[in-house]
Amino acid sequence: MDMACVTRRAGTGVSVVATVALAASLGSAMMNAQAPAAAKTIWDGPLYTEEQASRGNQVFGSTCANCHTLGSQGNRPLSGEKFIGRYTQKTVGDLFAFVQKNMPNPNGGGTLSENTYSDLVALILKSNGLPAGPSDLTPAAVAAVQILPKDGPAVLPAGTLVRVVGCLAKPGADFVLTSATAWERTDKTGTMPADATRALGDQTVALKFLMTKLDAQIGKRMSVTGLLIGAGGADGLNVSTVTRVAETCP
Repeated sequence: MDMACVTRRAGTGVSVVATVALAASLGSAMMNAQAPAAAKTIWDGPLYTEEQASRGNQVFGSTCANCHTLGSQGNRPLSGEKFIGRYTQKTVGDLFAFVQKNMPNPNGGGTLSENTYSDLVALILKSNGLPAGPSDLTPAAVAAVQILPKDGPAVLPAGTLVRVVGCLAKPGADFVLTSATAWERTDKTGTMPADATRALGDQTVALKFLMTKLDAQIGKRMSVTGLLIGAGGADGLNVSTVTRVAETCP
């Protein structure tokens, strides 16, 4: 069960796709829609029972302990800052899917029962300091529960694939996004329907390794996906896709 075995590498090809018509059709409806409720996080309530984590510990000892440690240090740790960093902004459902696919090894994924995989995920949550409760963890119950550090959003690790929306500018030699949204972790490149109308932010993002000139898009709202360069994108974004989502910005 190698929690760090999957490495994503975005290409540097850039596509510019006009989606103004889509933005126009969605704009008024989305602006009038009620704001969605905040996503539930792992800290909002118990997700497993002590008995379930205990069952998971028995399985872990016989099938996982040779490759992983439940502590924050050592071989492929399943708790602590490194582990939380790999899953920040993902869900417990994503964690369950990964464990099910790769446990007891990438060639033996899916060979255990769903209950056993649930027990192992419960053990991982317990190892990260989450309290137990009255109900066993099930895949359906945790599918949308977001993983975040206890004190709030963490700095996403370098190499994380993210999406960001902002206003394209070129104040110097490089293109940047101004008034950019916070990083949104994603599993795929491309846009989301909300990119045309979502509230912008206050960060400036340097766009790196662009293969296409974007001078004609300056001043327009762009949705960009790519890999963070440095923790939290301190050194910019290794661009995978750039898509115009509105003619004006903000």
